[in-house]
Amino acid sequence: MHTLTQPPALPELATASPVPRWAHRAAAAVLWASLPSAVWRLAVVLGVPLGLATSEYASMLIPGWGYLILPLLCAAQEGLAYLTLGLVRAWGEVWPRWIPVVHGRRIPVTAAVVPAALGSVACTLYGVLFVWTTLHADLDITPWGARLMTLCYIPLLAWGPLLAVVTVHYYRRRTHAAA
Repeated sequence: MHTLTQPPALPELATASPVPRWAHRAAAAVLWASLPSAVWRLAVVLGVPLGLATSEYASMLIPGWGYLILPLLCAAQEGLAYLTLGLVRAWGEVWPRWIPVVHGRRIPVTAAVVPAALGSVACTLYGVLFVWTTLHADLDITPWGARLMTLCYIPLLAWGPLLAVVTVHYYRRRTHAAA
């Protein structure tokens, strides 16, 4: 007869050295940096007047199921930005209970740092390339619409560097706490 065993007790977190306020703020800033561009894209889907010509709306939105692309991109972008908070919170150090086999165990430092570091590089490239191409596209847009779009997309440039800073802090905090 198979008996259920209790999951292992949660190990002491490496947060014996508390996460400084600046690291929490930098992780939260990632969410704020990615949000304006997501809101702008959702406004495009909803047909909110953003100073774009009607032809621009038509070119950004693919008829049919294509209307889901921009909202899904926004959801994916915000979901990835949200993961940055795991670098400053306990759920980024211990596997959650709902994950079979590993729940309650420490997350290996490399399992968080490697994807976060690669994400930092990707977000930096994404931010620079996307902002550059968006702001240098030949759009049929009013001057105020161009300023609004610029204000919405420029914060993306901060995402990669902020993620890099929080990732380095996570690595140092977790490896020094283990030592």
